[in-house]
Amino acid sequence: MTQEQRNKYEVVIGLEVHAQLLTKTKAYSSDVNAFGASPNTHTSPVTLGHPGTLPVMNKKSIEYAIKLGIALNCDIAEYQYFARKNYFYPDLPKGYQITQDKTPICTGGFIDLKSDKGPPKRIGITRIHMEEDAGKSIHDVDVYDTLVDLNRAGTPLLEIVTEPDMRDSQEAYQYLSEIRKLVRYLEICDGNMEEGSLRCDANISVRLYGAPELGTKVEVKNMNSIRNVQKAIEFEIIRQIDVLEEGGSLSQETRGFDALNGSTISMRSKEAANDYRYFPEPDLQPIFVDQGQINLVKAEMPPLPDFLFQKYVSELKLSDYDAQNLTEAKEIALYFEQVIEHTSNYKSAANWMMGAVKSYLNENGVDISAFPLQPKAIAGIIEIIDSGQVSGSIASQKIFPEMIASGEEAKQIAVRLNLIQVSNEDDLGLFIDQVVANNPSEAQRFKNGEQQLIGFFMGQLMRVSKGKADPKIANSLLRKKLNDA
Repeated sequence: MTQEQRNKYEVVIGLEVHAQLLTKTKAYSSDVNAFGASPNTHTSPVTLGHPGTLPVMNKKSIEYAIKLGIALNCDIAEYQYFARKNYFYPDLPKGYQITQDKTPICTGGFIDLKSDKGPPKRIGITRIHMEEDAGKSIHDVDVYDTLVDLNRAGTPLLEIVTEPDMRDSQEAYQYLSEIRKLVRYLEICDGNMEEGSLRCDANISVRLYGAPELGTKVEVKNMNSIRNVQKAIEFEIIRQIDVLEEGGSLSQETRGFDALNGSTISMRSKEAANDYRYFPEPDLQPIFVDQGQINLVKAEMPPLPDFLFQKYVSELKLSDYDAQNLTEAKEIALYFEQVIEHTSNYKSAANWMMGAVKSYLNENGVDISAFPLQPKAIAGIIEIIDSGQVSGSIASQKIFPEMIASGEEAKQIAVRLNLIQVSNEDDLGLFIDQVVANNPSEAQRFKNGEQQLIGFFMGQLMRVSKGKADPKIANSLLRKKLNDA
């Protein structure tokens, strides 16, 4: 495919994201909902679909769905009922899936994707509905047989369906990243795609620019990372355009993604809604959600990443880059929120979070919950730097590691290790006299116009003072001494 051919076509992408909910029990039974147990140990007659068993609604699933709907600016349906989606797979013992068809709990929302090129790109949310997961078929353990693990069967899911608003793989990548961040902030899903707790199906089509009709849609499944979703979309765009440019036609189908060679492969023709023979679930009562219940859920929600981003940029005057990094993970953002309760130097607080703190977390392979210093301690470092008692380099190289090791406050360590900066002009003058006397030729060159030598002299001064000279005051005194020498 040439670039000219590529430029003829507009790509249209919609995503369907399945988020497994972090409830203690499954969607319609009391079976334990947990990842990693021995196969077929979290099952019961309800999960196994035995005759005569009845489902019971997990109320926490409703609460989590409302949370996500609020976060995605959706309308929450007051009246809902469930449906049976009929199809047979070996990992779905009942022969049908309990889901929401005609009455999804959330509709009509959106999420805004930030862009360096202009205003945010708004991605519409068509619907969010509650359903249950199927079990897991395992094909790579037994040479001759497919094994089935039903631990996952009945796990509560939220399916988030977008409008076909994305136009390239990068937007899809960004959207998925934002959704994963959001469900983690809300603590309704752990977002681990490698464990299957967050899964994505991509609906991709291409059409000539200006064409009123959408192209033939192809759905791609079996992607276990956000990067693989991006790769699958990029492959599918090229494949579809090549088929059309060669005079062929596309068929509506479901394809899988082979991560080893980065290609998609045909799995089956795409089912239509009537293939599933939806009808109302007779064993579950309808659900009624009133505004009072929505308000209770809203009151318990944490600050969301977009709210914090706007706060950091607008109120704290941080850069978009800083705000994006600080809000990437909820735990980091909440720790930063506590730091700025004790300091008004927001930029310095952001620098410490993204510098020394993040380096410690990465080097030790821990998250912020295992970080040994309280937020107030970080504010204490900032305070002694801003007051001129120590330099930033001394604080990061000597005081911060000692705080980690001893648990002492920054000021105590600075005093104990004799790190308080020398700002007294008489004391600084002694150091400056020594440096100038030791480097007479450089002093003469500076006086003759080589002003760049100030860096050399400041380095010598810091060496002589063992890093304790106040840089700002010392720089001014040093220039005066050199010009008068």
